[in-house]
Amino acid sequence: MRPLDRLTPTQLEQVRRTVQRVPEVVVKVLPRDSNDLKAAGRHLDYVGRYGELELEGEDGERLQGRIGNALLEDWDLDLDDVRRQSGLTAANGRKPPKLIHKLMLSMPPGTPPDKVLGAVRNFARERFALQHRYAFVLHTDEPHPHVHLVLKAVSEQGVRINIGKSTLRHWRSEFARHLRLLGVAANATERAVRGESRSAKKDGIYRASQRGDSTYMRAQTEAVASELLKSDIRVDPGKHQLVETRKQVVRGWSYVTSALEHGGQHRLADEVRRFVAAMDLPRANREFIAAELVRGIHVRRELSRGHPR
Repeated sequence: MRPLDRLTPTQLEQVRRTVQRVPEVVVKVLPRDSNDLKAAGRHLDYVGRYGELELEGEDGERLQGRIGNALLEDWDLDLDDVRRQSGLTAANGRKPPKLIHKLMLSMPPGTPPDKVLGAVRNFARERFALQHRYAFVLHTDEPHPHVHLVLKAVSEQGVRINIGKSTLRHWRSEFARHLRLLGVAANATERAVRGESRSAKKDGIYRASQRGDSTYMRAQTEAVASELLKSDIRVDPGKHQLVETRKQVVRGWSYVTSALEHGGQHRLADEVRRFVAAMDLPRANREFIAAELVRGIHVRRELSRGHPR
């Protein structure tokens, strides 16, 4: 692969935001119970905090109260459910297709919540208006402001939307763009490109770990702790792929640096070099857990030395 000759202004800004570590947007799809009509109604009531919060529809209408079932009826999802139950769309033992998509769009703590809400409103209007029915609501009960957006899976024209990795990448980019239009510094790059190797937890695991009651994380931690006691940490099966991905990322940044130098962007090229040099070594999740356990042991030892009984 030959080095790029020159970067476009858009690419230059993307590089600059990334190496300067501009806050990254998050767009998640919450996968559970999206193909069940009753569960979809419960989810709408849940994100509306059972009537305490006001949802907003695609036409700007403000929706108050426990409106989950009424909204789904207005979207004709009850008819979609009948069609699916006919068996024509759930053949060969496959799960029936989704009735809705449950999205969560968020920004790091400190981002103005009204800007996050405004960016989601503009993103949804631009992407889904006159096609897919949707409703959304802002949550500020956690440090990171986030918006839950519930999207009808089949458009008014009968076209089903399927969300793949490329779709999510595009939506992240568009969400970040709308935030920037509202004056909020926001970026959308892949974790690997930023030199981050720790995978994002699934939403349920993340929320449970935040509460301190994730059975998955407890099992992972106990397994690694047992290996530490035996001085026998197993190599994570995904470690080789992490190392190979990092090599590709560094190679890609090298091409970017060459293009910057070629275009006279010497200062930004230096920033890229420092950014790459500062990347942590690629580590699998088990290695992160082991490091946290060891750090915890060191902290407890230091505390016991400073506070003798």
